Amino acid sequence: MKPADIEKLIATGLPGCQVQVLSDDDTHFEAVVISDEFAGKRALQRHQMVYRTLGDLMGGEIHALSIQALTPEEQGA
Repeated sequence: MKPADIEKLIATGLPGCQVQVLSDDDTHFEAVVISDEFAGKRALQRHQMVYRTLGDLMGGEIHALSIQALTPEEQGA
């Protein structure tokens, strides 16, 4: 799986978000997701929202995913 594929899945599941996914080996990924939908949510809830966009790919094609899930205000701080 390529980072661009994961970006598309996250963007589809969290409309209006900004997302960047990086990987050195196409198995372990790092994602930065900026979304208004994260406002008022704890880190665990935010990560769960991102994981839901990826469904069964987690633990399969996506072996590991590091997530930074921020609101636009947090990203600018």
